[in-house]
Amino acid sequence: MKAKKFDSDFDNGKDITHALDLSKVRRPLQEQKRVNVDFPTWMITSLDREASRLGVTRQSIIKIWLAERLEQPASNNHSKATR
Repeated sequence: MKAKKFDSDFDNGKDITHALDLSKVRRPLQEQKRVNVDFPTWMITSLDREASRLGVTRQSIIKIWLAERLEQPASNNHSKATR
């Protein structure tokens, strides 16, 4: 497929995935790496309760909460740590 046709199809909302090589697709900064973390029993119980309330898995709630914390501006994190 020529670039002009590809651009035109994309701009017109047509499905262009057939023209892409998806075998080597990567999501920058989204690659997974397994880690093991030990939590106290009370924390697992609380995580499971909150995950159940939200209808997600324990792993999902941990990821969500960590992402929220890590996305906070560094200055905001620092000011809380010094209180």
